[in-house]
Amino acid sequence: FGMVAGPVLGGLMGGFSPHAPFFAAAALNGLNFLTGCFLLPESHKGERRPLRREALNPLASFRWARGMTVVAALMAVFFIMQLVGQVPAALWVIFGEDRFHWDATTIGISLAAFGILHSLAQAMITGPVAARLGERRALMLGMIADGTGYILLAFATRGWMAFPIMVLLASGGIGMPALQAMLSRQVDEERQGQLQGSLAALTSLTSIVGPLLFTAIYAASITTWNGWAWIAGAALYLLCLPALRRGLWSGAGQRADR
Repeated sequence: FGMVAGPVLGGLMGGFSPHAPFFAAAALNGLNFLTGCFLLPESHKGERRPLRREALNPLASFRWARGMTVVAALMAVFFIMQLVGQVPAALWVIFGEDRFHWDATTIGISLAAFGILHSLAQAMITGPVAARLGERRALMLGMIADGTGYILLAFATRGWMAFPIMVLLASGGIGMPALQAMLSRQVDEERQGQLQGSLAALTSLTSIVGPLLFTAIYAASITTWNGWAWIAGAALYLLCLPALRRGLWSGAGQRADR
């Protein structure tokens, strides 16, 4: 719901004033803060544990995966897929303005449309595709759909073309749940929390690296052709191939197709 309502409200308010969406976001964050302070109970009860120096090491959350070849390979694929996902997050607005001359309202509508399509794909496509094709093929299909959508968007010349391309981008979302299911199957119950923490850390890392990388590519190529960042995102999927050979064409891949 947030992926749909947020862009629509932001786009509509941006049509009245460029400051309005930021004031609204600040107000909602303040409301969320007050809700957390006064309505949410404390989940951690008992004595407070002392903060250890090792806990400040950002790489400490990955130590548990040392020696687990398949897990490390699949986590590399996860990192690349999350990094590729930063392309639209960083460039959708500015690309829409530069290529299609979209205004704030149109950008909001386009983001809402993508949110709807993504939700429908997650609810109606991901499960049946994984059940029918297996998680390994669902992962591959998701990457192919997403990469194809990026390439088509790079060459799109009219604003309306972005909307049918969104179907491919939304369908690409079937890959990540399949990958996470395969990762979860590789570790025991005691390490599920460590796995999820590591995946969250990788996601946070891509949210730092991705915008810097893709906006730099966009800025360097905007005077010649502003589609290179999308091509770069699609090309990154090729880096998954070595990891996929190790992670999918192994015991993990065989179990994922059963």
